[in-house]
Amino acid sequence: MTETQGRATASQAIADSAGRATVGRDELVAHLDQWLQAAAFKDYGPNGLQVQGRAQVQRLVSGVTASRALIEAAIEAQADAILVHHGLFWRGQDGRLTGWLGERVRLLMQHGINLIAYHLPLDAHPSHGNNAQLGQRLGLQADGRFGEQQLGFIGAAAQTSLSGLAQALEQALNRAPAVVPGDGRAGGGRALRP
Repeated sequence: MTETQGRATASQAIADSAGRATVGRDELVAHLDQWLQAAAFKDYGPNGLQVQGRAQVQRLVSGVTASRALIEAAIEAQADAILVHHGLFWRGQDGRLTGWLGERVRLLMQHGINLIAYHLPLDAHPSHGNNAQLGQRLGLQADGRFGEQQLGFIGAAAQTSLSGLAQALEQALNRAPAVVPGDGRAGGGRALRP
């Protein structure tokens, strides 16, 4: 599916009685599953619908993590769905709905809010994924993929020093990156110069 086709499919919404655009929850999730190719990934948690809410979605809030603060912001915004990168459920996690997990699920269900999460599919998407978007902000063009499940992007670097890369990141993201020294193995044994 091309990006243009993806936009056209996503925009095929119906109007509710007040004339506001809505889309069916199941249609939205099916579209996202297909567009992000969710079934192609062996992930650490379930991708797609994690908590079922209202059948129709008019207002969607997005964020990185399904934190309590994001859920409360979605409630305040009267959202029907939340779309996140880090959902609530992960492989190996205790499945009991107690403590922080129980509280977040309770808030979502009380307010009929759908929680939709995509982890690795968002890391890997060639144009809208986290890696692709960071590369675009840095003015980089990927010319290949690497790693398990082809999650990594590779291409020629504009910066050849660690300080240059840190400066470019700070400028692109409007915040200073945390620079952690490595052991020299990056880049096939070629470490970035300080």
